[in-house]
Amino acid sequence: MGFFDIFTQDLAIDLGTANTLIIHKDQVVVDEPSIIAINRKTGEVKAVGMLAQQMHGKVHDDIKTIRPLKDGVIADFQAAEQMLRGMIGMINKGKSRWFSPHLRMVICIPSGITEVEKRAVKDSAERSGSKEVYLIPEPMAAAIGIGIDVEEPMGNMVIDIGGGTTEIAVIALAGIVCDQSIRIAGDEFTSDITEYMRREHNMLVGERTAERIKIEVGSAMSELKNPPPDYAVNGRDLMTGIPKQIKVSYSEIATCLDKSITKIEEAILKALESTPPELSADIYQTGLYLTGGGALLRGLDERIKIKTRLPVYIAEDPLRAVVRGTGIALKYLNRYKHIMTG
Repeated sequence: MGFFDIFTQDLAIDLGTANTLIIHKDQVVVDEPSIIAINRKTGEVKAVGMLAQQMHGKVHDDIKTIRPLKDGVIADFQAAEQMLRGMIGMINKGKSRWFSPHLRMVICIPSGITEVEKRAVKDSAERSGSKEVYLIPEPMAAAIGIGIDVEEPMGNMVIDIGGGTTEIAVIALAGIVCDQSIRIAGDEFTSDITEYMRREHNMLVGERTAERIKIEVGSAMSELKNPPPDYAVNGRDLMTGIPKQIKVSYSEIATCLDKSITKIEEAILKALESTPPELSADIYQTGLYLTGGGALLRGLDERIKIKTRLPVYIAEDPLRAVVRGTGIALKYLNRYKHIMTG
């Protein structure tokens, strides 16, 4: 391409419920929370990404924070377009341009979304300035991102636990043979923690605090070999209305997440049940691959291993596996074009 590179800007985008990542020229140039702050009166965008996240739960009546994606799909079309435009603007910040480059995007989408939801993603990308938009299923992007040769006649199972959805897919010959997509993932875990704190400790905590608890002491098993120390949580006492602090342990959080993790296990077993026998034989050898932010939950790999009696591997840098795969698909567009929808 050489000379024409200055006229084209290729972007690989993981438009996630919790975080949006963008790769440009083989580098992750944007890694921001999927949130936007808007002035209610004027409609002006006040902040995008991390700055908007810092405002979340702390705003006054004139400002509202919006998470445009819910359960892996666009819930607020206008906010999604503004957020995408703002994040693309971060790439070119400080660069003087005489013209707008021709934008070409590859965006990953949950495998279980409808045609209408696909159209919403495509429209948002086009309205934020893209001339060419390609969509790639998340499990396929995750598999490419962790180094699996998806074109081989070999079965591999990828479990991508994101913010809004858990995508489970068996991949062979550059296609998804069978898959399960459930809307239970990181956001549901956060919601479980908020509810648990209210029910067991009479304490009201915000979404950001619950997210912090999940990171610090989140666990899928009530007994760990290397347990994290108890975590001090600040919140509002529901009885007195006064702020207070309590300490929570990882085993408490394991108890409150148990129901949601069980549903993920059931979906994995369902996907394994519907796998053709030849691919099942491959999966027995290759094992299961965990990607996405949910893969970082302590003890989750061990718990799935016990349930399925199969080897389970956590991808290297699971948070970026999907966007890495999307970036590779964009780089070798002609090779992977047949697995995308244009």
